[in-house]
Amino acid sequence: MADNVTSLFRSTAAHSPSMAALAREGGDGAGPIDFCIPCNPYFPTPAMFEEMSARLRDIITYYPSSADTITAELCSLLQLPPQCVAMGNGSTELITWIDHLLVRESLAIPVPTFGRWTDQPMETGKRVDMFPLQESSGFALDLAQYAEFIRKRGTRVAVICNPNNPDGGYLHKQSLVQFMDAMADLDLVVIDESFLEFADAEAEPSVVQEAMIRPNVVVLRSLGKNFGLHGIRFGYLVANPALAGKVRSMLPKWNLNSFAEHVVFMLKEHGAEYAQSLQQVRRDRLDMSGQLSALPGLTVYPSQGNFLFVRLPVGAEGSVVRDRMLTEHRILVRECGNKIGSSSRFLRLVVRPQTDVRRLVSGMEQVLYGTRRGAAVPELGAGTSYSSGTAAVDRLVSETNGAGLPLAAQAFAGGGVGMPMPVPAAAQAGPQPVPAPMQAPPPMQAPTPMQAPTPMQAPAPMPTPAPAPMPMSAPAPMPAPAPMPAPAPVPAAAPMAPAAAMPGPTPPGVPARGGLTAAQVRGTTGPGLTPAPATGWPNAQSWPNAAGMGQAG
Repeated sequence: MADNVTSLFRSTAAHSPSMAALAREGGDGAGPIDFCIPCNPYFPTPAMFEEMSARLRDIITYYPSSADTITAELCSLLQLPPQCVAMGNGSTELITWIDHLLVRESLAIPVPTFGRWTDQPMETGKRVDMFPLQESSGFALDLAQYAEFIRKRGTRVAVICNPNNPDGGYLHKQSLVQFMDAMADLDLVVIDESFLEFADAEAEPSVVQEAMIRPNVVVLRSLGKNFGLHGIRFGYLVANPALAGKVRSMLPKWNLNSFAEHVVFMLKEHGAEYAQSLQQVRRDRLDMSGQLSALPGLTVYPSQGNFLFVRLPVGAEGSVVRDRMLTEHRILVRECGNKIGSSSRFLRLVVRPQTDVRRLVSGMEQVLYGTRRGAAVPELGAGTSYSSGTAAVDRLVSETNGAGLPLAAQAFAGGGVGMPMPVPAAAQAGPQPVPAPMQAPPPMQAPTPMQAPTPMQAPAPMPTPAPAPMPMSAPAPMPAPAPMPAPAPVPAAAPMAPAAAMPGPTPPGVPARGGLTAAQVRGTTGPGLTPAPATGWPNAQSWPNAAGMGQAG
């Protein structure tokens, strides 16, 4: 039975198998504890589920109202003009229509990221210019370098996910608005805010208000992730009336199902519960980060999503960890080896309640360090190397560009995928001076009960006129084994070094330069983002608009 379950991952190239498929193969009809699908575990409330259960027969028997009716109710709740909104049967439907209607020839996207932003345009023959987020900088997106990359490639559409999936990296609203204005001549700029409701880095993080008054900006937002209802498949986009209307005109009249309608019309009565659920997820994120960072050799990256991106210890192979966690502990994790720009040394772990997290940590300890079943995870052997976070991009560069063919020449020769190195990484990222091989971390003192937990720091504004330095360059250094050329913190007003000067991928066994290691994350607070009042619904009688700005009615 275990072989049947784990074989599902081999037959699913682009994503993890569904919970329904895992439950069928598990034999008992019950799925594992889900640390894979990023969903709000606290909403809807049990009372809301009971209400939906009582209405189940009517909900699934009759046609829903038209999409216009459901959209009008959502817009009334969020204080958005209906002509600026298009609701879809999940954000994937909207990404598909954005690609078909608004992407003409090329699209740029930082990687790793949500796979549909790379796969969908390639399926329709567009050139996808992938901008690799560097492990050495904690996967932070430098907007100035991204803009320069877009200009050099001549890309016509730019996409940014904020927070990014899988790493949870966050960009401040002011920086995004400046980027949107700098890209005003592009065909389209897409800001995917699917996970923004879980962020607490600033009180008004969304750019929906700015999107509605700009001619080429679309903001994508999720409902299934925020409301804990992936199975319903509903989300929406916000843009100026011309762009939103173009997408809306292509959608079927009944593209939204009766469950989606029922939930949308329930929401106005449950604003307080929803706000509480978001606050609890944010608290759980801090607690879960602290517990995971205590595991020796595990790197936890700062996140503003409802998930954490972690790098496994040296010698750990993600697919082995995933399979053993599932078969031995009934815990499902997201191994990121099939995400372009990532590797199998990385997992994305969804934020869940503390009871589940304790089971996760216990299972990880047994799989990574236990000896009950022999060697826990294969150790590095002669000739074996584990790739850095940009290994998949490096591999694609090698496969598509051959022996150093110029990127532009490859792209216009019909290769389809424009790989994103302003200077080919393989040509310039020679061996970097690195510290001596990583020692086993010194025993960590038992964590003092998490006092008012120190918030994880999310990536700060990029080097536009933003006030804060990059957060990943901060904090409580580990005992440095030997000097190494880590990127120096860059003053906020100073321009970043050109892309060609950036360091190459971190070699195997070396802590991510500028990232937070296990020893550093625990109890560390660095400069950069400071927690702000949680976005969401201030009280039971009021809902804010989609940007979290003010109260409804």
